[in-house]
Amino acid sequence: MARSSAARPGRTLVVFFVGVAILFGLVALAGNWKPALGLDLEGGARITLTAEGDPDEESLEEAREIIDQRVNGTGVTEADVTVQGGRFIVVEVPGDVENRRQLEETVKRQAQMRFRLVACSDVDGRCATGATDPGLGVDPNTLTPPASEAPQTPQGNKGNKGNKGNNRPAVGFADETPAPAEEPSDAPSEAPAEGGSEAPADAPSGSPQVPAYDGPTSGQTEELLAWQDAPDQASIEAFNAFTCPEDGAPAVVNDDPDSPLVTCEYDPETGQSIKYLLSPAAIEGTDLDSASHGIPQGQAEWIVSLEIGGKGEDAFDTISQRLTGSEKQFAIVLDGQVISAPTMESRISNGQAQISGNFTEASAESLATSLKFGALPIAFQPDVTVEDIGPSLAGDQLTAGLWAGAFGLGLVMLYCLLYYRGLGLVVVASLAVAAAVTYAMVLLLSETAGFTLTLPGIAGFIIAVGVTADSFIIFFERIRDEMRDGKSMRVAVESGWRRAKVTRLAANVVSLLSAAVLYIFATGVVKGFGFALGLSTLIDLAVLFWFTKPMVSWLAQFRFFNGGGRLSGLSEETLGMEAVPAGGKA
Repeated sequence: MARSSAARPGRTLVVFFVGVAILFGLVALAGNWKPALGLDLEGGARITLTAEGDPDEESLEEAREIIDQRVNGTGVTEADVTVQGGRFIVVEVPGDVENRRQLEETVKRQAQMRFRLVACSDVDGRCATGATDPGLGVDPNTLTPPASEAPQTPQGNKGNKGNKGNNRPAVGFADETPAPAEEPSDAPSEAPAEGGSEAPADAPSGSPQVPAYDGPTSGQTEELLAWQDAPDQASIEAFNAFTCPEDGAPAVVNDDPDSPLVTCEYDPETGQSIKYLLSPAAIEGTDLDSASHGIPQGQAEWIVSLEIGGKGEDAFDTISQRLTGSEKQFAIVLDGQVISAPTMESRISNGQAQISGNFTEASAESLATSLKFGALPIAFQPDVTVEDIGPSLAGDQLTAGLWAGAFGLGLVMLYCLLYYRGLGLVVVASLAVAAAVTYAMVLLLSETAGFTLTLPGIAGFIIAVGVTADSFIIFFERIRDEMRDGKSMRVAVESGWRRAKVTRLAANVVSLLSAAVLYIFATGVVKGFGFALGLSTLIDLAVLFWFTKPMVSWLAQFRFFNGGGRLSGLSEETLGMEAVPAGGKA
């Protein structure tokens, strides 16, 4: 392979430039030619969360770490998450946030997921004192879509068949204001509420008061399946006394895993809510091993994939086996709100499930991110402050940084032209190519990974200029040493390359290790500096192997270089020799 590459350097150059063209083609498809800037250069948005009650310092710090992972999961967004005043968590996100409500949900979401069995809903009318409320505008015949609409789960298992039109992409707490208190219900509520407290007879319908419960609790799968078929009368009465909030606002509920739950699911397509009576938790969110989002093969809608392990995997197997072929539903409940209530299409024995519905890419990613990094240990007040903030550095800092980079690059190019003369043109071309590839990668990462360019990141790229120049010096000096031994340039290029590339690889590996340590163990802008240094080091290796080396091999075919032309940088005066060998010796 090395012999073929040396014999046809032109082909390597053509393939390399095709790759660069594809890279810029992807940038053009993204449609953004300006890199995203960080908080220090452009500013962004500040989200302030206020903790409820009086949380301890340890809980606040744990919540801060979870929120930091959510908004900065890729490690390159460089959002800043801090604790202030003993009860505030402040999140500063760079850039002009297009969907701030979605970001706000991601930040404040408790992410407490539970799987519960559906005893009844106001659609099926099983628990209603009278006929099903016709005002809901939901046709029970549409609850189970045809099999062609069901998403496919991995390993050949069919996914959970969602209620058509009922699976919403985001939970009701997208609303900026808390749910308004409902008018008192006329239904009696004389039994004590959950936890043993007495529920007043005029308890607002927006806050269901489930009476004291004496039945199967969380994790008792067989008992919960039996309860699904015959729920206790007190829970049925609480279900009938409850009214869902209007306009999709979240119901104020006590999501106790060991008690039944009355809550709602909002359908954004119809603008209506569906009320459910749910069993105690059959599967806890703590059994959730992983969560991801994507579009299944052959489909066009975004889904959130879940992988359930531990005790939850066996419970999921039992539940899916018992519910398959029936119209019985189980509910996926996030922070007390139903986000999906599908039926079972087939037995699921590997613990893998999917949440489907009216997801967008942003809402699917938001939900998967919240689930993946865990639930918050504390609750926050519903009122969240979102405000614009300006850059933390003066506006001329970016200009000064760019001028510093350009000045350093110019000095390196000037030195190489004066010292290496003709070969210095290879240095100039290589640095130009490296700069173009780096710019394209920054643009693509801004679109796909949320990468933001900060002043420390710019410093990382500037340092890489010296690293790249090192590569040329080592390679060119090896060529000159080989020619001093009497070899022609064509032969000296190949023998010098074999020796120089080992040194260059070792140096770049050290730089990559340093960048990896900074990226893994550092935080904030230092992490961004490490990422920029690592990216530029990889680009340096690519340019060295696929541009600089083939370019020098190609130039060796010309008499100006191979014959030791006066301005080639390989003349007898430059090499310190009395004469340059015409034919050379291998």
